Amino acid sequence: MSDHIAIVDEAGVIEIHIDRPDKKNALTAAMYRAMTAALADASARADIGAVLIAGRGDAFCAGNDLKDFTAGPEGGAAAFDFIRAIAAFDKPLVAAVQGLAVGVGTTMLFHCDLVYAAPDARFVMPFVNLGIVPEAGSSLLAPAVMGHAKAAAMLLLGEPMDADGADRAGFVTAIVPAAGLFDHARAKAAALMAKPPQALAATRRLMKGDPTALNTRIEEEARLFRETLASPEAQEAFAAFFEKRAPVFRRS
Repeated sequence: MSDHIAIVDEAGVIEIHIDRPDKKNALTAAMYRAMTAALADASARADIGAVLIAGRGDAFCAGNDLKDFTAGPEGGAAAFDFIRAIAAFDKPLVAAVQGLAVGVGTTMLFHCDLVYAAPDARFVMPFVNLGIVPEAGSSLLAPAVMGHAKAAAMLLLGEPMDADGADRAGFVTAIVPAAGLFDHARAKAAALMAKPPQALAATRRLMKGDPTALNTRIEEEARLFRETLASPEAQEAFAAFFEKRAPVFRRS
């Protein structure tokens, strides 16, 4: 256990457990750093064939811990380092998602190869509502995966998508009963570990394609994210969030 991130080394699979259930697994800079380090370790080790990401408690991940994120530049730097790491990760990624998956809790899933969702999973990308722009390449990947119209409802309106909708949109691999969710995801990660590693890696690279456009989009999003985070709109949105009131945005 390190910084609310538990790392389990399980027969050739590294499991990353987001373990801050009292805060719905909201991520701090230290938690991002721990996950980034775990991905680097998994990538460097020949005995590791896959990574499984899961959240403990009744939520997968509620996104950034906003107090931690707005306390200084470290939160943003750690978040974007993790985003770059998961986007560039060179081994199969499996996710088990229950309850809320907000912000990066949803966008990190675009970089996972297999995503298993409990029936209560709820995916939300509320970036515009907070006066900021999407991250993790989601402005490119969401329309590519689920089509422009569904992506627009999530990214422009900030509307949630439930497990059934995510399944129909092709965003999740399957819906699995909550009681067996983690065991199911763990079994699939183990199945990947048992595959011929070179053929598996080559096939995954072919499926992912040329990463140039994605990497360019991630960096463009990061630049605009930093700019919008300092904007009057974001300042009002965050103030309203902490004060538990409706934001008021000026149109001039």
